Amino acid sequence: MTPGARSGHRRLAVLGLAAAALVVGCGAEHEELQQWMEQQKREVKPSVTPLAPPKKFNPQPYASAQAVDPFSQQKLSVALKQEARQPNSLLAAELNRRREPLEAFPLDAMSMVGSVNKQGRPYGLLRVDNLLYQVKVGDYLGQNYGRITRIGETEIALREIVQDAAGEWIERPATLQLQERGR
Repeated sequence: MTPGARSGHRRLAVLGLAAAALVVGCGAEHEELQQWMEQQKREVKPSVTPLAPPKKFNPQPYASAQAVDPFSQQKLSVALKQEARQPNSLLAAELNRRREPLEAFPLDAMSMVGSVNKQGRPYGLLRVDNLLYQVKVGDYLGQNYGRITRIGETEIALREIVQDAAGEWIERPATLQLQERGR
C-alpha cells in the first residue's frame, strides 16, 4: 500500500468512529425524548365531543312521475296557443304565419358579411352554416320571432318577441353587426 492510501484509510476510520459516537449520543437523547412523549400522553386527556347518531332516512315516493314535464315541448306549445288566442297578443300574428328558413337558426349562429342595394332597396348578406343568404326589411330570422326593421351598411336591426321575467311577451331590439373578413 502506498502512504497516500494508508492516509485515506485512516481518515475513513476516523470518520467512521466519529459517526458511531454521534449515533450513540443521539441514542441517549432519543431515549430521553421517548420518555417525555410517554409522559405527555399520560397527562393529556383528549376532549372529543361524541358525534350525534345519524338521522334515519325516510324515502318518499315520487308522486309527480305521471305529471307533465315542465320543460316539455307539449307544455310550451299549449302555453303559446293560449297566448295566441288573446286578440291583442304580440304572438298571435307570429304563430299564424309560415316560418321562414332563417328562423331555424339562433342569431349568434349568423354573421352579417355585407350589404347591397338593388333597385333602391337595401339588402343584407348573412352567412349561416357557410351558406350566404340575402335578406330584406320585413324578413324574419332567429328563433325569437325576429323581424328585420332596418338594414344599414354595417348592421341589420330587428325586433324580437321574447318573454320577460313575469311571463309577458314583449318586443326587444336586436342587431347583427358587420363582421370583419378574418372571422
